[in-house]
Amino acid sequence: MKNKLVIGIPRSFLYYRYGILWKNFFKKLNCKVIISSETTKKTLEDGKNLSIDESCLSSKIYMGHIKNLENKCDYILVPRIGDYGKNNGVCTKFNGIYDVVKNSFPLINILDYNIENSKLKFEFFGFFRMGLKITKNIFKILYSYIYSKKKQKEYDIEQENKQINILKSKNKKLLIVSHPYNVYDNLIGVPIIKYLKENNFEIIYANLYNRKKAILQYKSLSKTLYWLYSKELVGAINYYKDKVDGIIFITTFPCGPDSLVNELMIRKLKNIPILNLLIDEATSETGLITRLESFIDIINFKGDNNG
Repeated sequence: MKNKLVIGIPRSFLYYRYGILWKNFFKKLNCKVIISSETTKKTLEDGKNLSIDESCLSSKIYMGHIKNLENKCDYILVPRIGDYGKNNGVCTKFNGIYDVVKNSFPLINILDYNIENSKLKFEFFGFFRMGLKITKNIFKILYSYIYSKKKQKEYDIEQENKQINILKSKNKKLLIVSHPYNVYDNLIGVPIIKYLKENNFEIIYANLYNRKKAILQYKSLSKTLYWLYSKELVGAINYYKDKVDGIIFITTFPCGPDSLVNELMIRKLKNIPILNLLIDEATSETGLITRLESFIDIINFKGDNNG
């Protein structure tokens, strides 16, 4: 019996946006899927050794996850994202990361697909070509893609509905504004979220707000945004800003798009406590906790006075 192909998926970057889609697609093509381990300090250290100093912390962590998968699978998935259409670009790291990985790990086999809608490189065709590397059964590839898209959509709706229920809570609520690869990363966002929950705050995630609705709303705060992922977060801010007790921005240094967008939002948002957390390699958990404690005190003080 022929052994299954083993596909490695880095637990970083767009894994937190497309993870359900990816895992189901490869499993339906009869592949074994392995996900890199949760981020640790070693993951970051490995990534730092493979990256230039100017790379953002998130990019360095991604490279550490590639290192974690090395020699454990037949292929590692490294998609290349250019844009989702005119004026819907993404940070250049999503376009260039394939080449960075290819040059840093010349011996690994990369499985990739391109999304660059402005040049008619759409997701479906990328997945179809990727599927052909695994099987020549075009009907199986088509079914796997349709099934996986359905599963991803169901998951997204489920997460969105959970947030709707959280809004009904009488507890204080905080809106976390950050990219999911930061929010859910074991080294970056998880300690922050854990501390906030331990202090009885309900957490609302900007990245879980309905993306189509977010795109319809972002212009209320800024009409000139270029990056799609930033537009989605800003649209979520516009929706949630009157429904939460405070907003926390989480950014990894030195993220170009976030440094611009977060500053813009902080200037525009009024009458709500805001904390801007910029995290780099030297950031200590103790320092983060100190800032979170002060922010919580501000929210509680504001709540007591309003009460």
